[in-house]
Amino acid sequence: MLPPVLLASTSPYRAERLASLNVPFEQAKPDMDETPLPGESPFDLALRLARGKARSLVDTHPGYLIIGSDQTAADDRGTLLGKPGNLARAVDQLRRCSGTSLTFYSGVALAGHSDDAWVVTTDVVFRDLTRAEIDRYLDRERPFDCAGSFKVEALGITLFQSVRSDDPNALIGLPLISLAAKLREAGFALP
Repeated sequence: MLPPVLLASTSPYRAERLASLNVPFEQAKPDMDETPLPGESPFDLALRLARGKARSLVDTHPGYLIIGSDQTAADDRGTLLGKPGNLARAVDQLRRCSGTSLTFYSGVALAGHSDDAWVVTTDVVFRDLTRAEIDRYLDRERPFDCAGSFKVEALGITLFQSVRSDDPNALIGLPLISLAAKLREAGFALP
């Protein structure tokens, strides 16, 4: 018998990605401090947060296969970029990203029936953006809850020169190719 699946996230983006696999799941909010540790790399932070989110729900959801995920983004100097939260910070973020590259680290972890964790990287190259383009984009999409201040699955794609990844879903927040492989190993028929 297959274990019930729990997504340790309240993110509508991750829920939408997981729902596309047609695997029934529940969602719960993980309880964990997401503050980066001193000297922690963006890769290590994404991995630690994904593991922590999944493990934080093991005691309250026994018998579940719990999926934790988190994403970090860093510029070419290794500086972390978070969710802007408001218009002014989003403008600043996109102005700094214009003409540069970012690396996104999408961490995924399983807890409960299995214990595994990994990170999928995505390299994004922004084209040179004018202030008018930034303003139009932010006015239309308002991506204030997205790391990097864009939604690649919508108009955000117009901001880029290129995107490189082993999984196009990783940039949206949940790498489905590797997750589907792990779910198949757990006995789920996909497809």
